[in-house]
Amino acid sequence: MIRLVTRGCFTESYAKGLVSAPEDREPAVRKLIEGAGGELISFYFTTGDSDFMVISQANESESIIAAMLAAVAAGTISDVKTARAWTGAEFKKVAERASKAASNYRPPGKS
Repeated sequence: MIRLVTRGCFTESYAKGLVSAPEDREPAVRKLIEGAGGELISFYFTTGDSDFMVISQANESESIIAAMLAAVAAGTISDVKTARAWTGAEFKKVAERASKAASNYRPPGKS
């Protein structure tokens, strides 16, 4: 399974809905992600440059991207950014592959 971290912003529509009927949005986010074939690991409201952060996992990233696209299409979130996340052990394997590939790379301006 791969893990993805998604951050984004609420639209005015989302804020109006939440203020008029306050609720814990985690169950709705969980249902959305599971409906697209993924699994919700964590859901957080955040401050700063984004309003929420979702940590999810799936067999492939398309499940999570589809879920986020559905929420964007509903007009409730915007500025969505999703990034792959690796554990230290997983990224060690990536670094090992990079180490093997490094001898095949020639930097610009070098012969």
